[in-house]
Amino acid sequence: MSHKAHGEGRQRILPLVIGAIGVVFGDIGTSPLYTLKEAFGHQYGLQPNPANVLGVLSLVFWAMLLIVTIKYVMVVMRADNRGEGGILALMAVVQRSLPIASPLAYTVGILGILGTALFFGDAVITPAISVLSAVEGLEVATPKLHQYVVPITLAVLLLLFTVQRKGTERVGRIFGPVMVLWFLCLAVLGVMQILRNPVVLYALNPFYAFEFFLHQGVIAWLALGAVVLAVTGGEALYADMGHFGRFPISRAWLLFVMPALVLNYFGQGALVLADPAALKNPFYGLVPAPLLYPMIILATLATVIASQAVISGAFSLARQAIQLGYLPRFKLIHTSDETIGQVYLPWVNRILMVAVMLLVLSFRSSSNLASAYGVSVTGAMLIDTLLLMILASSRWRWPGWAIALVGVAYLIIDGALFSSNAIKFFHGAWVPVALGMIVFTLMRTWRRGRDLVREQVNRDSLRIEHFVQSVMTDPPVRVTGTAVFMTPSNDYMPPALLHNLKHNKVLHERNVLLSVETLSVPRAEELERVAYTDLGHGFARLTLRYGYMEDPDVPKALKRWAIPGPPFDSMDTTFFASREALTANADQGMALWRDKLFLVMSRNATPATEFFSIPGNRLVELGTQVVI
Repeated sequence: MSHKAHGEGRQRILPLVIGAIGVVFGDIGTSPLYTLKEAFGHQYGLQPNPANVLGVLSLVFWAMLLIVTIKYVMVVMRADNRGEGGILALMAVVQRSLPIASPLAYTVGILGILGTALFFGDAVITPAISVLSAVEGLEVATPKLHQYVVPITLAVLLLLFTVQRKGTERVGRIFGPVMVLWFLCLAVLGVMQILRNPVVLYALNPFYAFEFFLHQGVIAWLALGAVVLAVTGGEALYADMGHFGRFPISRAWLLFVMPALVLNYFGQGALVLADPAALKNPFYGLVPAPLLYPMIILATLATVIASQAVISGAFSLARQAIQLGYLPRFKLIHTSDETIGQVYLPWVNRILMVAVMLLVLSFRSSSNLASAYGVSVTGAMLIDTLLLMILASSRWRWPGWAIALVGVAYLIIDGALFSSNAIKFFHGAWVPVALGMIVFTLMRTWRRGRDLVREQVNRDSLRIEHFVQSVMTDPPVRVTGTAVFMTPSNDYMPPALLHNLKHNKVLHERNVLLSVETLSVPRAEELERVAYTDLGHGFARLTLRYGYMEDPDVPKALKRWAIPGPPFDSMDTTFFASREALTANADQGMALWRDKLFLVMSRNATPATEFFSIPGNRLVELGTQVVI
């Protein structure tokens, strides 16, 4: 019986492991296309002698072991937010672990937003460098095809972004098998060269990494800017944890993906030791001539899959940021009835497509793009380390000496990787930094602007308890039915209620002040979904709570959720909402340019009523003037 149960468990876990290989490891799995080539690029001036080759290979191996395996697989993935991962999930977990009103909460929020912004900078570069490096294999096969590399790359990327609106569920089923084949090919190609020159296995010894630093000094530190390419995508193990679970991802990495990557990197090193001329493109140098074109096709498929994973991650992260109030509400399309997480945001897709195309046209080769790559990734890794140190103290209760020892060690590692990439700022590294700062500014401006609007509206309103008492001294005419007043803060009288009473001079028999709140967890539990207070005299305060991975549907919630009081009859319920007319004032709120930026974002945002699925034929909107 136990053997049967064990077999059934293995059958259940295998599809998740294969699915994780297809989605989670695309970015890090395509790094062998360019990592070693860049480490020995002209910008560092490293000669392909045994000491340098073994030193670089040792750095690559230990970077994967220390950063991806120990930091992300063994530590970060334990900091899940009810099963979900990612920078915003980590931010929420850390904030919840802090004491109420802790001054650190604001700093943690800023770090979380900055990490999110850096991810979007990375999301633009990954598709460009991945697909470009794969298509560059044509130059190895036939040098005359050099002029077609950029046009073919643009065509592949255009097709990739165009099919996003159709969803990836059908295509996604082949991702796993394709990436399994890709990693098997990586391993086999590597083993073929290692058997011819097994001396490269000495690089597993960290002594060669230390010796490389001792002899090369500053050059070795600069070369970390290329070594980090081997671990880009490591944060995806944590970000995609909600889709596949910690166990399948960690098993896929430890037992299949990492061994395949190490074998391929070491195989490239063995090839370079035997033939230094192979440095022109050591990855494709591993491939036997008859298999070169099939390998180029497979590499292109692998890089498209890697790019797809990053694009889907950008959609998912943008959705979380919208739900948590860091970005304006925009149109969101579900591309699958079966898979909740499959979403498509047209505006994110358009921005990514234009930015990626411009990068390819501007940099024109993966080597040029490599100088722009790394800053956003290492910056996000540094932020993860800082957040983990806070979490280790506030939630895991690690002793101070352990936090200092482990935290400082990883700050040194992450700091070295970050600084080695930051030094390339004027050679292209400014691109992801600039993109990240733009996203950071947008997120901070939107969040602060919404807070100012809420404060201004509340300042001009009565507390609802006072209004309920005062209105009964001179009761207005009551009409049958239920009025639901949508408001961001149901402690105060909504402007729509005030204007309805002022102009129509009536109140409904039942008046519900409804607020929708997004919790800092992916999915709300049943017991925390509804908060209801009967205020008397036909008034009630209602709060509906959703997780940041859920889509709020107010009419459905009113019909299906266990809400105290009489049931909501959809034909007898009218929704009231305030349409805010915003104006900027230079003497209050934010800087005037940020006020104007906020006004532009507000005008282009999807109305809250549409976002919450309020039916247009049951909605009354009343205008209100707000100065920020």
